[in-house]
Amino acid sequence: MAIGQIAPRRLADTIVEQLETMILEGTLQPGERLPPERALAEQFGVSRPSLREAVQKLAARGLLNSRQGGGNYVTEALGSSFSDPLIPLLENRPDAQRDLLEFRRTLESDCSYYAAQRATEVDREHLQSAYDQLQACYDTGVEPDTDAEGVADARFHLAIAEASHNVILLHTTRNLFSMFKTNMILNIDGLYAKDAETRNNLKSQHQALFNAIMEGRAEDARRFAGSHIQFVQEQLSERHENDRRLERAKRRERMHHD
Repeated sequence: MAIGQIAPRRLADTIVEQLETMILEGTLQPGERLPPERALAEQFGVSRPSLREAVQKLAARGLLNSRQGGGNYVTEALGSSFSDPLIPLLENRPDAQRDLLEFRRTLESDCSYYAAQRATEVDREHLQSAYDQLQACYDTGVEPDTDAEGVADARFHLAIAEASHNVILLHTTRNLFSMFKTNMILNIDGLYAKDAETRNNLKSQHQALFNAIMEGRAEDARRFAGSHIQFVQEQLSERHENDRRLERAKRRERMHHD
């Protein structure tokens, strides 16, 4: 039997694999700048030419890009599910908002379930930090800053997705959040969380979900995540109905004045 020679593996291919893993698991995030070439070569324990070759391979495949003024960056729009022109159409349609929340309910229930099972000490620290930032928004005691709340809310839910250690769940969640950077998701909680009762409900829902994940109670985490998104859905639906009633009343008023 003829035995073929085993070709030595190129070092650059091993570096490519390592960088791919870092992008896939979220260690390197879309739009993030890679450490300088010298530092990265030292971290990996490889030569700069090998590292450069790996970066060029990833750039050729669209995962990395070089910007003017130097530096290599992870591509910004990795895994975007929808083309840009479609986003404005979806953002302004209540039906699409309902569909999105139904999907988020499924997605985040699963993220929370796996996060409770799999979160490492590092994940818990990250989750604690994101939770503290969100709670700080609720506890200001002044007029709510809905933009800051929206960002903190998104960061909290993303931290849960990262702790799930499921790269498909993580990237699907991240793409949803980056796709609808306007009122669709980021401000979805902040926009209507003006009255004290709603804000207190949100606060206690986040707390219950956070505690369940931190304590490894996977089934509870799944349930709390689902009921939280359902609450958001009900609030938005109610707000939409109120808006429609107001529009109707204004139309009648205009008719009577004309």
